Amino acid sequence: MVAYQFKFAKVLTIREQEKSETELAYKESVSIFEKVATELYNLLKKKEDTVDTQNNLLVSGLSIDNIHHYSSYIEGLQKRIDVVQKEVIQARSKMNWMEEKLLDKSLEVKKFEKIKEKGFEQFQQEQQRLETIQLDEISSLKFQNKEIR
Repeated sequence: MVAYQFKFAKVLTIREQEKSETELAYKESVSIFEKVATELYNLLKKKEDTVDTQNNLLVSGLSIDNIHHYSSYIEGLQKRIDVVQKEVIQARSKMNWMEEKLLDKSLEVKKFEKIKEKGFEQFQQEQQRLETIQLDEISSLKFQNKEIR
């Protein structure tokens, strides 16, 4: 019996490698997004806490220097928040792009796997057909040998 050989085996191997590399890149982009998004969350939380503290201190009385200090601090936080928000947008875009790329690579691998599956089915049917022909020939030969005796 002949072993089945998939004619696109090398292509399938390359596509699977590309898919694996894309998966790693996607996971890395998700990790970067989570890191930057967490930083943004922490900055927003810090700003919110600082504004609450400032408002509480304003009710009980706060010096001009302290008001100026809090305002400068909040302004600095806001500048950092603006920068990190841009980083979050970029990280999200890259993550989404990598997700689409991973989806494309997965579909491509599935196409080749489907082709391989159909090719193997055809190979099995052909092997079955050849086996049937051989059995028929053997039966005919046995029958002819019986008639000759």
